[in-house]
Amino acid sequence: MARTTHPKTIPHMVYANADGEILDLPDLGMAGRAAGQMRVPELFELIPLPEGSELFVLPDRLPVGTDPETGEPLVVEEDPDNPGAQVRAVAAFISPAHTGVLTAAYEPVSAMPQMLPLFAYTAVGWLNGRFWTAAFRSDPDERQDVRHLDLKAICRRTRASLRRHPENRLIQHLGTCSLTYGCPAARNYFMGRWEAPLPTSPACNADCLGCISLQTSGCCPSTQQRIGFVPTPDEIADVAVAHIKKAERPVVSFGQGCEGEPLLQAKTIEKAIHLIRRQTAAGTINLNSNASMPDRVERLAHARLDSIRVSMSSARPATYSRYYRPKGYSFEDVKESIRVMKRAGRFVSINYFILPGFTDDPEESAAFFDLVETCRPDLIQLRNLNMDPDWYFAEMQHEPRQEPIGIMQWHARLRAAFPWLRYGYFNPYLGGNS
Repeated sequence: MARTTHPKTIPHMVYANADGEILDLPDLGMAGRAAGQMRVPELFELIPLPEGSELFVLPDRLPVGTDPETGEPLVVEEDPDNPGAQVRAVAAFISPAHTGVLTAAYEPVSAMPQMLPLFAYTAVGWLNGRFWTAAFRSDPDERQDVRHLDLKAICRRTRASLRRHPENRLIQHLGTCSLTYGCPAARNYFMGRWEAPLPTSPACNADCLGCISLQTSGCCPSTQQRIGFVPTPDEIADVAVAHIKKAERPVVSFGQGCEGEPLLQAKTIEKAIHLIRRQTAAGTINLNSNASMPDRVERLAHARLDSIRVSMSSARPATYSRYYRPKGYSFEDVKESIRVMKRAGRFVSINYFILPGFTDDPEESAAFFDLVETCRPDLIQLRNLNMDPDWYFAEMQHEPRQEPIGIMQWHARLRAAFPWLRYGYFNPYLGGNS
């Protein structure tokens, strides 16, 4: 991976005009946001906008820049090039393997602006012929880098596989994920590389605010369709074994964005793992889960599940429950599932949703440090929270008593406190034999 580049001065603020064109305003520096606080990004917090990222125009939100002399946040209410014409804020949706450290700075035009869809909104600016964003690369793994996405080859191989396996419903479902939703994991499966998805469960025992496959909150549409059936153990094993035997450093993962909670189908998964391991000892078998059922996690660990990735929005029980809205389980069950896997000698990742101003809030930070100390996970996946930030803060009833410490500083303190802990963005290949 190339050495990280930072700008020598603060980039200019960017905004969108009435025609949706994205322009820069050299008179103002860019701003970033952590919860409700606007500030000038530090130079070390800025990197060139990664290839494959997208820019979003934010409806009902005015752009905020900073005075280059004082750093004071300034709201831009009209187009500098066309006085009286409207302007809108701009955010970056950064490509995978990157973690945002400041959200886009904006001021709502009303008390109830249009809610933003389920993406992450990272601060972005312009300088020296390129966009810059407030983020860092959190995983050197290139499995979802855009340069590997040959769309013609992906379409060709996906369609060929669908023709070869008309009877396997799971492969047919993954074909929709690849061709319709552009799922990177499904695309990589059809390309025979890295991590393959094994969606299994149409149902869930949580009602997450930011669920991308079944959105009940009324906020916005779900971004993809949830699987509508439970594949058989044979269908699952056919996908997994072929992938493990073909791919380099192969990972196969239950629990995808196009399904509910896989632990609700633990019996099917257990049988599938046995079928896979009868045919190959290679590859990593992983479970992405809310970790709500420790007894079922224990059965899967006994069946030779290699790793679990536990999704978590907060390490505090009350705020965790406000996001997940669990049905019949508690945050203590989640922690016990981590302990179960660790007692079995298995690998544990925490898929920790990062949102500047919340993740690095001192109270949330203290709770997360305590969780790491007591549960001893192996890896933290630094995933961006895909939600309207203001909606999230309101739903979490977030009323900070202290200023956020900054995502980069939070990360540095975590590394110093737990030198054995690993960090990344993807589920790691663990070397094969379990």
